[in-house]
Amino acid sequence: MEHVNTNIPAIEMEEWELVLDSTQDAIFIDDKYGNTQWINKACELLYEVKREDIIGKSIDELEKGGIFSPSVAKLVFKNKEQATILHSNKSGKKILTTGTPILDNNGNIYKVISTSRDITELVYLRNQLEDIQNKLGELREEQLENIGNLIIKSEKMQEVAYLAKRLAHIDSTVLITGESGVGKGEIAKFIHMSGDRKDMPFVKVNCGAIPEALLESELFGYEYGAFTGSKKQGKIGLFELAQHGTIFLDEISELPLNLQVKILHVIQDREFKLVGGLKSINIDVRIIAATNRDLMTMVKEKKFREDLYYRLNVVPIHILALRERTEDIIPLISYFMEKYNKKFGVEKRMDPNTLALLIKYSWPGNVRELENIIERLIIITQRDTILPQNLPNFILDKIDSSTDIAIPSSLNLKDAIEELEKRIIMNALKKHKTTREVAKALKVSQPTIVRKMSKYSVCDFKLDQYDT
Repeated sequence: MEHVNTNIPAIEMEEWELVLDSTQDAIFIDDKYGNTQWINKACELLYEVKREDIIGKSIDELEKGGIFSPSVAKLVFKNKEQATILHSNKSGKKILTTGTPILDNNGNIYKVISTSRDITELVYLRNQLEDIQNKLGELREEQLENIGNLIIKSEKMQEVAYLAKRLAHIDSTVLITGESGVGKGEIAKFIHMSGDRKDMPFVKVNCGAIPEALLESELFGYEYGAFTGSKKQGKIGLFELAQHGTIFLDEISELPLNLQVKILHVIQDREFKLVGGLKSINIDVRIIAATNRDLMTMVKEKKFREDLYYRLNVVPIHILALRERTEDIIPLISYFMEKYNKKFGVEKRMDPNTLALLIKYSWPGNVRELENIIERLIIITQRDTILPQNLPNFILDKIDSSTDIAIPSSLNLKDAIEELEKRIIMNALKKHKTTREVAKALKVSQPTIVRKMSKYSVCDFKLDQYDT
């Protein structure tokens, strides 16, 4: 607290006003009665008032008039010590104000000097930072939770995983192709989580799910007032949110041509501009793209830029449909059974004959459809065992019942799976002359068939003369 000798000669007021009007901080002076004695020009601007309208008014009058709320001077008079508060003016600006008491020789408050500064932008930046940190936290939780969805058993998927693992430590752009639901997003997460950027954000963008009118601003953000209806403060884009991490552009085939140009620019120059902005923003992100369409055909049809296609297709990864890698069906069923049993607090089991039917189904919706069906079966099946009759009719209608393979229901899941695998191989051996033909029919490698025949003691001497 400051002390002042009230008996010293007064300095020329005009000189003081000249000094105080030159500062950028708002200065507010109250006398010992709590009435406004003087304010500087910065205070007039900040609180949107005129000096002549304020001088002489009490703290209570100013609060009731909405000039500011609450008053820091009131706290100073009450506690007889310096106070700092965050309050708002009548326009809603966030203002940080510090009030300091000036004491006379008797220790009584003689004046209160308040200094204020507009921190609206700082408050906004703090809130935006907290919002970004929350989003990044959610993204990290999501990617750590879902990385377990990469269930691999087939040799084809093992090759995909091996390639993805190698690419994880190389920042080349990756293009993942395959039908809808095969697991392109899981491979993208696997690459991210296996690489040097794993502790940084993984941002997924479904290019086909965002309206075309909003897609550019969602991807790149926008400046204040960039377009009608935009936020006053502007908005950070998904590319900037992914800074130092990975951005996954799913369904990239759905990008309009004008945005394809901008994506190409980002890949080539590692920079972009906000919508409505003039300044380039440098970006350090890994780009992984995915599509279920034939981009080369789209290039020929002038629906996709050829230069962008070659920039994206540096290292292609193709994921086979689930019907082309049937070895993965059983592990995926086991994984989803465990996941949804835990989620819903139940202990449902799969009847082996139900399992056999699910293996025979073609799965046009791939892994996504399989997960959906398993979740549905666990929810709707009233008994602890999921029987064939519990399967949806559209699955039963598409399965040839003449090739049913009956498995004893008393077997546990592991033994039932092995028995089912053995019988499938035996059935195939009856139809084909060589293990190579069997492998081709079952969509596995020939060494896999030979290994499993040995495991299950399956032997067919008629094959010997054909296999070389």
